[in-house]
Amino acid sequence: MKTEVRIQYILDWIKQYCNTIKYQPVTLVIGVSGGVDSAVTSTLSAKTGLKTIAVSMPIKQNHKQHDLSIKHLDWLKSNFENVITREISLDSIFFSFEESMQDFKNNLAFANSRSRLRMTTLYQIAQSNNGLVVGTGNKVEDFGVGFYTKYGDGGVDISPIADCTKTQVWEIASKMSIIEDIIEAQPTDGLWDDGRNDERQLGLTYKQIEEAMDNKDSKYYEKYMQIRKLNLHKMKPIPICLFEDD
Repeated sequence: MKTEVRIQYILDWIKQYCNTIKYQPVTLVIGVSGGVDSAVTSTLSAKTGLKTIAVSMPIKQNHKQHDLSIKHLDWLKSNFENVITREISLDSIFFSFEESMQDFKNNLAFANSRSRLRMTTLYQIAQSNNGLVVGTGNKVEDFGVGFYTKYGDGGVDISPIADCTKTQVWEIASKMSIIEDIIEAQPTDGLWDDGRNDERQLGLTYKQIEEAMDNKDSKYYEKYMQIRKLNLHKMKPIPICLFEDD
C-alpha cells in the first residue's frame, strides 16, 4: 500500500470509528513524547479535523526528548486550527509517588509507573472533553515484541498505527513533513533516567525485528523470539479464573 493511501485509510478509519461514539463531538487526546510514533499519531489525529488535544507530560525528562516534544506541539499548533496543545509537568506528582513507594523500590516498576501516570493524565483530560485516548503503539511493539509501556500508552481507546511497522511509521512521518529531527531521533520510551534507547533495551534495531517477523530464516529470528517470549503475556488476554457450570 502506498504511503499516501495508508494515511488516508487511517484518517477514514479514525473518523468512521468516532462517528460510532454516542457522545458527540469527539475529542482526540494524545501524549506527545518527542518520538516519531506520537508525532505521527498526533498529526493523523489533527488531520481528521476533529478537536485534538496534544499533551507533553515531562517526568524527569531527558532535555533533548522534551525539546522535541515542545517543537512538535508548536508545529501542530501552527499547522492545524483544531489542535489544542498543553504541557503538564508531572515531576512533583511522580516525586511524591516515588517517595511514598520507598519500601517497594524497583527501577523497572518506577519506569513503568511513569507511563501509567501519564495514562491517568490523558484519561482525565479525555473524560473532561468527550475524548478518546489515542494510542501511539506500532505493529512491531504491539504484536511483535510486546514493547509498549510507552508515553501514556498503558491503556488507550483507539490505536491508529498499530498495524504499521516502524518503517511505515517513518515513511508516514516523512510524507506528512514532520520535523526531521523527530524522524531521525533514536527511538526511546523515555522512561529511564539514563536516556537509554529502544535498541539498547531490546538488543535489536526495529528494522532487524521487522526482518525477523517476516522471515524465520533471518539471523535475528532467535533473538527476536527470545524478546517476544519474555513479553508474550502482555499480548494475551488477562488470565481469568472461570468456574465450570454447577
